[in-house]
Amino acid sequence: MSPANSQEQTPLLNALRDRTNHPHAPFYAPGHKGGQGISQPLIDLFGAAVFRSDLPELPELDNLFNPEGAIAEAQYLAAEVFGAQSTRFLANGSTCGIIAAILATCGPGDKIILPRNIHSSAISGLILSGAIPIFVNPEYNPDWDIANSITPEATAAALEQYPDAKAVMIVYPTYHGVCGDLQAIAQIIHQYNIPLLVDEAHGAHFNFHPNLPESALSAGADLTVQSIHKTLGAMTQASMLHVKGNRIDIQKLNKALQLVQSTSPSYLLLASLDAARQQIAIHGKELMAQTLQLAEKARSRISQIPGLSVLEPLNTPGFAALDRTRLTVKVSDLGITGFAADEILHSQLGVTAELPMSQHLTFIISLGNTESDIDNLVKAFTILEGRRKKEEGSSATDVTDVTDVRKREEVRKKKSERRSPMSDGRFAQSPTLPISPSPPLLSPREAFFFPAETVPADKAVDRLCAELICPYPPGIPVLMPGEIITPAAVDYLQQILAAGGRITGCSDRNLQTLKVVRQ
Repeated sequence: MSPANSQEQTPLLNALRDRTNHPHAPFYAPGHKGGQGISQPLIDLFGAAVFRSDLPELPELDNLFNPEGAIAEAQYLAAEVFGAQSTRFLANGSTCGIIAAILATCGPGDKIILPRNIHSSAISGLILSGAIPIFVNPEYNPDWDIANSITPEATAAALEQYPDAKAVMIVYPTYHGVCGDLQAIAQIIHQYNIPLLVDEAHGAHFNFHPNLPESALSAGADLTVQSIHKTLGAMTQASMLHVKGNRIDIQKLNKALQLVQSTSPSYLLLASLDAARQQIAIHGKELMAQTLQLAEKARSRISQIPGLSVLEPLNTPGFAALDRTRLTVKVSDLGITGFAADEILHSQLGVTAELPMSQHLTFIISLGNTESDIDNLVKAFTILEGRRKKEEGSSATDVTDVTDVRKREEVRKKKSERRSPMSDGRFAQSPTLPISPSPPLLSPREAFFFPAETVPADKAVDRLCAELICPYPPGIPVLMPGEIITPAAVDYLQQILAAGGRITGCSDRNLQTLKVVRQ
C-alpha cells in the first residue's frame, strides 16, 4: 500500500465485502445465517443485503483483540489521518474507550483529576478501576446555564494539591461545543509526567478544517476517545481511541479494552469506521467547509428572530474556542423552557434537537445535513416565535400550541413543587459547583458495592448517594455513588423530570425516593 493512495483504501470494508459475496455453507454464528433466518418485518425495514454482511470474526476478517490483517490495516490508516501513533476501533461506543482509558492509567486508590461535568462513562471507569476522583469545577456561565471547560489555573491548582495523581481527564469539547485551553492544560499536566486523557466524543471532525477548534492530539493529548458516529459518517456506537506519545502503557490499554469490548464485535460497525475514515481523509476539508457554511447560515438567520439568541464565542474563563457546527439556541426569552420548545419542534414542526435543557436547545450540524434541513430549522423557530406573538396579541378565543405547552408546564411545575418541598418555584439552574468533598468520603467503587437503602428524597439530603443519576442527554451525572446529596441536586433533578426531561440511573423513576449508602 503506497503512501500516495493509501487513504483511498478501505481494507476492512473490502474484506467484509469479499467475504459477504463468497458462496459457502455457514455453520457458525450468527444464527440468522446471512439473513436467511431474519424475520420478514426486519428485512422490510432494513433490506436483505445488510444481513449478509453481519458476519463474525472469520479468519479473513481479522480479530479485534489481536489484529494482524484487515483491522490492523484499517486502524493504521485511521491513526495516520487523525494524527495518532496508534488507533483502536471501538464497537462498544466511546463509553468503553473512556472506561478503558481510566483502567489503563489508574488502579485501586489512585487519584485521577477530572471535571465535575464528566460523562457518566467516566464514573463507570472509576467504579471499575477503584480510582479516586479529584473533581475540578468547570467554569459556569449563568446567562446560558452551561458549564464551560476547566481552566489551566484550576488544573495547576489541583495538581499542586494532589501531585500524586496518575492522570487528568478533560472534556473537549463540551456537549455545547465549548473548548477550553487544552494546549495550556496539556503543558501543565506534562510537567508532572502523567497522561492527559481527553473525552473528545463530540470533536472527531476537528482535524479536518482550519476554522474548527484544534484537535485534542494536536493540542497535546496522550489519549483521546472520539465518537466517529456523532459528527462523522460512521454508524451509531462506532468510535475510535487514539494514542500519541509514550505516557500510555499500550499493553495495559489493550487488556482494558478486552474487558469492556464485546468478544463478538459487529463488523458492520467496524467497517463503517473504515469507510468513515476514508471519506473524511479524502473529502474532509470540503465536507467540513460545507458543514460550517450551513451552520453559519443557521446562526445568522436564527439570531435575527426576535426572542432567540445563539451561543457565540464568549471571552470568559474556560471558553477558549467554540465548535461552530454546534448550534445552541436560547428560547427562555420566549417564555418557555427548552423542553417545551423541543416538544413543539419535534412533535409538531418536524425538527428534532440533540439536547433540550431548561433555557435552550442544542443542535448538531454535521456533514449529513442539507440546505433543506437548515430551512426547516429556521422555519420552525420562526413559527415558534410567531405563535408567541400571536398569543400575546390574541383574545381568549385563540389558544395556541405554546399556551397548551405552558399549561402542561404549569401542571408539571405544581407536581414538582408537591414532590420537592425544597423548591422555591423557579426552575433551578444546573448544580455545576462541586457538591461533595474532593476526594469523596467514599470512592465511587466503595459506594457502588456498599449496602444501600431506599429513603424519601427529602430525607436523602446530606446522605451518601448509592446511585448514578443523570439527565440523559447529556449524560452528565448530577449525583453519583459516594457523593453527598444536596437539596440543590434533588430539586434540580425533580424539576428536570417535571419539565419533561429524562432521568436515568434512579431506581425510582418518579424521584420520590433515592438509594443511599446504609449508615
